[in-house]
Amino acid sequence: MKEFFDALHAFLASNSIWVYVFIFFGRIGDVSMGTLRIVLINRGERFKGSLVAFIEVVLWLVVASSVLVGWTSDIWKAVAYCMAYACGNYVGSWLDGLLAFGMSSLQIVVPTLEEVKRLASDLQGRGYGVTSIDVHGKSKTQHYMLIMILKRKLLKEAMEDIGHLCPAAMVTVSDVKTVRGGYMRSAGKRRASLMK
Repeated sequence: MKEFFDALHAFLASNSIWVYVFIFFGRIGDVSMGTLRIVLINRGERFKGSLVAFIEVVLWLVVASSVLVGWTSDIWKAVAYCMAYACGNYVGSWLDGLLAFGMSSLQIVVPTLEEVKRLASDLQGRGYGVTSIDVHGKSKTQHYMLIMILKRKLLKEAMEDIGHLCPAAMVTVSDVKTVRGGYMRSAGKRRASLMK
């Protein structure tokens, strides 16, 4: 193991172009893992967040140590490190959207009773769990709200379905940390119900 760290130290002390590439992509990995860790912990995925934190800190130790020692004599290492920090935040948020951990709640306000009945029936037919309630707006007129809780992986598809089925609907989306009870289907079961 000592030989590996000696070789790594020798590599990072050199002025090879590959050192800057290593710093850049290592820092992107470190910051991306940090963003992902925060998202996982905020969504209640503590164990996954802890595993990601371990990888994050290992990357940070290796990359930061290569920059912090003697960065004034090679300013380009610091530039690569700083640029990668900015890119890592972007990549981390992109990964969060791609992996889509957790649950989302949709509140869908529909103007008329006929539209809410039709939309609820269509959404339930597509495998979504839907709850409807009466609501009142500023104008004191009666509106209707549908509430759906689903996995974030289904959010984009659900928004498209709602947009096609009822373009007049007003939709808000919020993150859900914990769900107990209710009716929800997985993406696979939902697709299977559509193929019947």
